[in-house]
This record gives sequence, C-alpha cells and structure tokens, in this order.
Amino acid sequence: MTITVLLVDDHPVVRSGLRAVLDGGTARTGDAVHIVGEAATGEEAVTLTATLRPDVVLCDLRLGAGIDGIQTTAALRALDPPPTVVILTTFDRDAEILGAIEAGAAGYLLKDAAPEAILEGIRRAAAGDMVLSPGLATRVLKGMRNPLPKLTEREIEVLRLLAEGSANKQIARTLFVTEATVKSHLAHIFTKLGVDSRSRAVHVARETGLI
Repeated sequence: MTITVLLVDDHPVVRSGLRAVLDGGTARTGDAVHIVGEAATGEEAVTLTATLRPDVVLCDLRLGAGIDGIQTTAALRALDPPPTVVILTTFDRDAEILGAIEAGAAGYLLKDAAPEAILEGIRRAAAGDMVLSPGLATRVLKGMRNPLPKLTEREIEVLRLLAEGSANKQIARTLFVTEATVKSHLAHIFTKLGVDSRSRAVHVARETGLI
C-alpha cells in the first residue's frame, strides 16, 4: 500500500529534508510513503489538499504569517473528504498538543524523532490510530482529565502585556480601557490560573502554552 503525504512547513530546508528522508520510505509493515506536494502556509495546505487529496498531511505547528498548525488542522478536517493530519513540530507544550488533538489531529510527533518513527507514525495515523511521540501520551490523558483554564481573548492580551513587563497603567493605555478594568481582568486571570501574583501568572501561562 502507498500512503500519499503533503508536507506543510514554512521552512524550505525543513521540507527538503523531510522529503529526502520520507519520500519512498517504507514503514515496518512495508507500506510506502510518497510525498505528493509541499506547502509553506496553512492556507496553501488547504488549497493543495483539496486538489491533491493526500492520505496524510504532515504539518508543522508554527507556520509564520497566516493560520497556524492548529487552525490549519481544523480547516483540513472540515474538507470533504478530510485528510488525516499529523503534527510534526519542535513544540511540546500541553496547550498546543491538546489544541491540535481537539482540532482533529490524529498524531503529534516531535522533529527529533528518527525517520523510521515518523514513517511508522504516518502509517499508523493513516490506518486510524492516534500517534504520539514517546512521553506525550500520559500528558495528553492528564490534560483531558484536567483541561486548561479557558481565558478570554482580552485576558490573553492582558497576560501577554504582563509578560512584556507592562504595568497596569501601560496595559490600560494599550488596550484603551481603565486601570480598574485591567485589575478586574487580572483578578479573573489569577483565579482561573490558581495563582496569587503577576509573576506566577506569567510563569503558568508560559508553561502551559497559553502565551
């Protein structure tokens, strides 16, 4: 059996490297992988998928300008018929892993995986299995049992400015709100994240991939 794959990564060198090690490669079952196309952006990936109809889309999480890997996954899975999507990235934050899976990804692999592991992951995902790099499965299950807090877009904006070192007055000016409103947002953020200080809020937000 031949599994057709579309590569999605905003770095041409990475795409070339992946094509070199994956195209024509075989999983341990003997299934062959054939790269049918490459895309540099999420938007391009959706367009090419609709035309090329690959079995699997191997997609990076960060794609520069435009939609990211999670948004691309959701858009790809909305196609008829939808391709199987496997994320291949260097980022392993819990929020990003869970976000990709919730968007419909069938796998989440890290770029430091051996080519044989990536080939086997593609085969298993194409066969309908969930594929995760070693060590991620336990974290995914834990995250599903204890989902990350849902912050509003404005609360995320406040957190980002907080992480940049902005004081309440600066945040208020940037967001065109009052300082009282900023304090209210911070109170909600502290409650949702289970913290009691600005520094802890930033630390938790970074650790969980919220910012």
